Amino acid sequence: MKNSFGHTDSAGTTTVNRGTRRSFLQLAALAGSGGLTQLTLNATEHEEGEGCRLTEHDRHILLAAEIAEALAVTTYTNIIRHAPFFPKLQTDDQGYLRAARQEEMSHYLLEMSLTGQPSPFTSFFYPYEMFYDSQTTLNVLVTLEDAFIAAYLVGVRRFSNPNLRVTAARIMGIESDHRTLARVIGPNVDPSAGGPIEKITGIQGVAESVDPSNNNGYERTLGWTHIKQALDALTPFVDEAAAATAGFNVSKSYRFVPFQPVLPSPLGEFHSFRR
Repeated sequence: MKNSFGHTDSAGTTTVNRGTRRSFLQLAALAGSGGLTQLTLNATEHEEGEGCRLTEHDRHILLAAEIAEALAVTTYTNIIRHAPFFPKLQTDDQGYLRAARQEEMSHYLLEMSLTGQPSPFTSFFYPYEMFYDSQTTLNVLVTLEDAFIAAYLVGVRRFSNPNLRVTAARIMGIESDHRTLARVIGPNVDPSAGGPIEKITGIQGVAESVDPSNNNGYERTLGWTHIKQALDALTPFVDEAAAATAGFNVSKSYRFVPFQPVLPSPLGEFHSFRR
């Protein structure tokens, strides 16, 4: 079975293909350049004397994050619509997936409000059997959440100002929630949909037990220190040649469709960059 960034054996272990065909600079060029390097974050912060401005590197990180969030929204949307295990899940598990879709869309819109432009990629490729084979779906979902966590930790490391660094940490915490909850789903997958799933393979290519689902004492950085590493990891999802090299299904792509999100609780909504 093909899965994640390469091939999955019968034990659910993924051999990760990290080769890519498009560099960070090429991705950045596709996104456009110039004119936004001194973009003010928002009027309220500026009026309070706490405004901060984007450097070009900040903007690169935010555009990478937009790509990741568009991919996340597309992934959750199609799990809800097509995964055979979804309608057979308990309502609280369904609720996690629906809420995650809303949260990822909220992240995307926040980041787009800063860069002033949408994601340069709006159509995505996935491994064969994605959205139809439950093991593949959960492996890829956890792989993506692993990548998003590490990417936002790059933001914590590399953003130029405290407001952006704290915002990256706030979003990273939500991606961590998503990773854990995706692992919670495994044992709850109905036998008719290939469950229960007791091991899930993330980006590191190791089939890990879902017991306990919160198996990290510390979030994994994956050794990433520059946003190029995150973009390289996501390239098979956006580039047809890289997708084919990774063993993805290039005969079909899935379109990102933006929407206006409604977050689960007003207490968890974004209020400002300061808190």
